[in-house]
Amino acid sequence: MKKSARKPGSWLGWPWKRSAKAATEADPATPAPAGERHLALAQDSLRRLLDDPGLPVGVREALAPEFAEVERMLQKLEQGEIHIAVLGEVSVGKSSLLNALLGEARFATSALHGETRETAEARWQETRSGQVCLLDTPGINEVGGEARERMAREVAERADLVLFVVDGDLNASEQAALEQALAPGRPVVLVLNKADRYTAEERAQLLARLAERTRGRLPPEQVVAAAADPAPARRIVLGPDGSEREERTVLPPDVEALRERLWQILEREGDTLSALTAGLFAGEVSERVGRRVVELRREAAGRLVRQYCIAKGVAVAINPVPAADLLAAAAIDAGMVFHLSRLYGLPLSRAEAGSLVTVIATQMTVLMGTVWLTHLISAALKAGTAGLSTVFTAGAQGAVAYYGTYLIGRVAEEYFARGKSWGAGGPKAVVQEILESVDRDSVLAQARADLAGRLRARA
Repeated sequence: MKKSARKPGSWLGWPWKRSAKAATEADPATPAPAGERHLALAQDSLRRLLDDPGLPVGVREALAPEFAEVERMLQKLEQGEIHIAVLGEVSVGKSSLLNALLGEARFATSALHGETRETAEARWQETRSGQVCLLDTPGINEVGGEARERMAREVAERADLVLFVVDGDLNASEQAALEQALAPGRPVVLVLNKADRYTAEERAQLLARLAERTRGRLPPEQVVAAAADPAPARRIVLGPDGSEREERTVLPPDVEALRERLWQILEREGDTLSALTAGLFAGEVSERVGRRVVELRREAAGRLVRQYCIAKGVAVAINPVPAADLLAAAAIDAGMVFHLSRLYGLPLSRAEAGSLVTVIATQMTVLMGTVWLTHLISAALKAGTAGLSTVFTAGAQGAVAYYGTYLIGRVAEEYFARGKSWGAGGPKAVVQEILESVDRDSVLAQARADLAGRLRARA
């Protein structure tokens, strides 16, 4: 086998990584190679994730495992590592295949199914390999091995290149797992292992069938045959006395075609492979961070809205002056919206918060005027009896006030969650959506419970 000549600065040299910035500084007139630019962009994405000053309190702690993995991914890029993971069903010879590539038995093998129970790693000790690591994974179809299967898939998702190993035509389980491995655009080499079990004609037919099943998803040259642990060759030997005896000859592994295919991919795309994996991973973590930020904001907004609901309900319940009720209600609702805007990082002035409350309340009055009518009737009842009916109306009016503030808070929260936008349907559509999603009876029950507790505490 003729070995490729090393190119200065390529991934085969040592050190084989240079950042795009370093390359440009060395020769400002010469742009960095595409792979190095991709790598620098991926590193920058990961650093931005780690150093983002805008993350709300609690997000980094809640996603500690993900951020630790970001750290490991960044170290992997900076150290110039390429990770190749093997994936496949139990007993297709994944560990044997990696041992054959390594030239030594580094990964455990056994005649029993499911020998590999956790991820194992070894550096590929070849002069051409640079910082290439081979990762062994558990089988993806072991009975009772759901956790190990999940581990195998997660390792494959973090790898720069996947060796998907089969020992025959694809079954339904393998087809589904292969589609999943191919989905993000990560390079995959489909390896027909135990190829020595087939005749040359059968082997050619199987490779053609596998290439056909992956047509459009996998280049035909990335469907490769191998024999990691060939069955011993047997022959009958005649002795001098005419007796016969059987001799068994141990055959060496046949992984040369696979080895060459891997070198071609790595020499051509080494930097880009690392950048692609890091980019995919950064995107996944960004999505998780985004979802967690939304969850935390929703949780904090829920607590904030409830606090204002109680404050407004109590204020309305204990104040016998109708005009003061209305003024207190408006001030409390505006204060709630003012604080919600800051929670979502979209601050409003207090005047703007008051205007937003007016918009929401107007739409609520159009859609559910009877609730507000009840509020006004109760207020009028207080005035007409010089406050003597307060003891009878306060609890009910306070619960209605609580409910109104709850709805205003939910609508305002949706407005901020959409980036200070009502969307195509305008405020009426958002108010209608919230009204349909809220269980009024449960909110009123919660209001009565919250207010009863606060009013008893003040008695």
